[in-house]
Amino acid sequence: MKKVLVVHYSQSGQLTEIVNNICQPLEDADVCVDYYKIEMEDEFPFPWTKPQFFDVFPESFLQKPKPIKPFPEKILTTNYDLIILGHQVWYLSPSIPINSFLKHPQAKNILSNTPVVTVIGCRNMWIMAQEKVKKLLKENNAKLVGNIALVDRHINHISVITIVRWMFTGVKKKFLGIFPKPGVSQKDIDESVKFGRVILDSLALNDFEGLQVNLLKNNAVRIKPFLVLADKRANVLFGKWANLISKKGNSGSKERAVWLKIFNYYLLFAIWVIAPIVFILFLLTYLPFLSKINKEKKYYSSIELK
Repeated sequence: MKKVLVVHYSQSGQLTEIVNNICQPLEDADVCVDYYKIEMEDEFPFPWTKPQFFDVFPESFLQKPKPIKPFPEKILTTNYDLIILGHQVWYLSPSIPINSFLKHPQAKNILSNTPVVTVIGCRNMWIMAQEKVKKLLKENNAKLVGNIALVDRHINHISVITIVRWMFTGVKKKFLGIFPKPGVSQKDIDESVKFGRVILDSLALNDFEGLQVNLLKNNAVRIKPFLVLADKRANVLFGKWANLISKKGNSGSKERAVWLKIFNYYLLFAIWVIAPIVFILFLLTYLPFLSKINKEKKYYSSIELK
């Protein structure tokens, strides 16, 4: 019997629903599927308060792990045929719980020499976070064989409004009866079952060589070139902010809180003023850089690591 481990962390339950749907065809085919939801020693809140939400920024971006509860003995002693790793994006990096798992001393015992499919559920900017996950998987001697990225399909500024409300209220409803529901659409969540069927075919043959190609045929990844550009540039700026704020004190300190408020204002300015200007410049230079853009689309759709 084939054995699959699902490792993930979800606050709202959205990612849990996605990985459960993906695994449904596996369970229907009598594959043994073990689920492990990462548990932190000190859990993060949901819904968030604004101070709590911004306070995790430096550690999130800088990928600083926090203590997690001990791994179940079963996942440490079982040799799995495949691991499905579901992760969220926090401040353009893998979430702190996922970083804490991947950087845990025992993570290599679980991941080493094992094929891994990553599953992302996020707002829209996941490219650079996935690059960071690729590196951590490599450090754990794991083999990335597939990637699925489900995102909020609404335009950037609409999704900012709806996601922020969801994060701060915990309510996944249409804001003011006008805005769309936040997050990945229920249609995409429900249809994620199709990815499980593709994974099952490779699992049955114990051959994952062409898995990502087959996942892409089923629209597992959609690359928006402007968001790739925005993600890269924001990573540079976030790095400067995260390093600056982390030097101002530990979580909860007054000086750090002041600088987090300044970062909050900067973020609002970047989203509502800088981003539209960058988008216009992107459109103006699209044709001259088309060859480069197409190469980047191909690379970020793949499981390769530069």
